[in-house]
Amino acid sequence: MSAAKIARLADRGVVSVTGADSEKLLQGLVTNDLQGLAEGEARHAALLAPQGKILFDFFVVRHGDGYLLDVARAKAAELAKRMAMYKLRADVTITDVSDSFKVFALWGTDSKMLAEGRGISFPDPRHRGIGLRLLASPHENFLSSDGAESEGDSRLAYDALRIEYGIPEGGKDYEFGDAYPHEADFDLLNGVSFTKGCFIGQEVVARMQNKTLVRKRAVKISANAPLEPNSEILLGDISVGRVGTADGTNAIAMLRLDRVIEGEQKSLPLTAGGIAIAPDEDAMNRYRSAAAARASQSTRPIS
Repeated sequence: MSAAKIARLADRGVVSVTGADSEKLLQGLVTNDLQGLAEGEARHAALLAPQGKILFDFFVVRHGDGYLLDVARAKAAELAKRMAMYKLRADVTITDVSDSFKVFALWGTDSKMLAEGRGISFPDPRHRGIGLRLLASPHENFLSSDGAESEGDSRLAYDALRIEYGIPEGGKDYEFGDAYPHEADFDLLNGVSFTKGCFIGQEVVARMQNKTLVRKRAVKISANAPLEPNSEILLGDISVGRVGTADGTNAIAMLRLDRVIEGEQKSLPLTAGGIAIAPDEDAMNRYRSAAAARASQSTRPIS
């Protein structure tokens, strides 16, 4: 039996962007830099509202004379329509091709070998521990001897892997149209370029990177009892966040980190559904360091 783990991601779709101007169009729209993207390589990116909030998140992989975008299936048609608004006279064809693909996640020591010859595969650019993505034929089916489990069990295993590495997913751990890229950890997970040219919402993203202390983020949390998705997180009796994807006693949550620090200083309990929780210490230390740096900048004398 293969040492690879396989999850069918039935909630993922694919949008095709082809034509001579496809790179130019995408480069001016999405948060990441697509220049130099090679076959078998992908970028994690988003299309933002002009106000800087995430409308769609996706992986962009080069394919033929254009690109394929691995996106939430429920958002694929909307993404294609939204991008068509920006194409004007560009030589670009944008199509929802979700019915032509099955999307899989593969991880473990044999995942690369198992993906060979089955479709378009690429390393997940957010974190190397999360493995590969595979855009395969709609007729592709992995056998149990390949390491596949039932579809429901395999998806749970993949979500547990995401939680282990603190990887949030749009529509589950943050709401489309409500979260900024920094709040969804795009700056930590290779989802945004701060050196490329302009893209929609770029001014807001740059300001958050250079001038703003990001007080709310998607972070890993843990507890001593199973956590329920969508549970409100309370600091004492004040709402400071919400649980997203959960795997037993671990979960991803959108959390006000500044309030958590204040609560620690006042010894207030942090709970979700009545269960005491603890946020990831690395995430809290990053926030403390960022807060200290911002405070130092604000007290620096003007020369």
